[in-house]
Order: sequence, then C-alpha cells, then structure tokens
Amino acid sequence: MLPPMPRKRPKKIIRHYTPSPAPLPARLAPDFAGLLQVFSDASQRRHGGLAAVLFADAGGEPLVATRTVAVQGSNELELQAALFALAQAREHFPGRPLALFSDNRDAIDRLDRARRQGLASDPELAALIAAGGLAEMLALASFRWVRAHASCRGNLLADRHAAAAAA
Repeated sequence: MLPPMPRKRPKKIIRHYTPSPAPLPARLAPDFAGLLQVFSDASQRRHGGLAAVLFADAGGEPLVATRTVAVQGSNELELQAALFALAQAREHFPGRPLALFSDNRDAIDRLDRARRQGLASDPELAALIAAGGLAEMLALASFRWVRAHASCRGNLLADRHAAAAAA
C-alpha cells in the first residue's frame, strides 16, 4: 500500500489595495460631506490596540490617537475602539456632528441601536457611555460599517495604527 499523498497547501492570495485619496471612497464621500469623519479599529496581538483616525475635512491631514489595552474578545475590543473614537471626537471637536466608521458590524449596530432606541435598551452600553461622558457624542453621531481592508483610506489608517498599538 502506498503512503498517502501530501496535501497541497493552497497558495496564499496577496491582495494589494490602493487607498482612496480622500478618507472615503468617492462613491461614499458625498453622503458624509461636512461631517467630521471618524474611523475606529482594534487589533489583538500581545496587547489590545485601539485607534481613532479623525478627519476634520476630506482634504486635510488626519488626527490619529491610539491606546494600548488588555486583550479581550474581538467584538468588545472593537466596541472599546468605537467609544475611544467618540471620546477623541469630543476632546478635539466638541459639539461637531460626526460619522463614525468601523469594520466591525456588531459594534456599529450596537451603537446605532442605542442612539435610535435609547440607552435603556442596552444597560451595559449605557454604563460605558455614562462613564465616558459620551451621551452627547452618541446623539451627534451617525454610524456606518465599512468593509475591512477595502480601499477606504481612513479604515486602512485605523487598521495600521491599531496594529501598531497592539504590538
């Protein structure tokens, strides 16, 4: 009897993304013109890393903030990253309406549901919002999911800075 044939490993596909010149791809940019555009992301390595990338205007340079935290579950880290981004927006652009973008749909849906239905629907999130003093920013924000590792420059920057903070 012959020994079994070794399995072939599938070739790793390397995708190269060309980031949009503006924070958002051209197809999305008109919907969010005039708003503070905020991108959040989290990463897990030795530590957890949070990143917030804020664009005051589409042609300007981003304001980047990062934080290293303890490693947690992926969705919890992504929610922390979104709350961190709201806190950065409050600190640097108080009272300004914003659009918060994340590649984690669960975090975005949870924050959007809390904004639309009220914080009473999610007591755990209500406690986090209250502890951070973020109720006003939650009311000023709209939330949008963006595909991970797509051509969105803001998301790529957030991903890169979150990974660096987690290292």
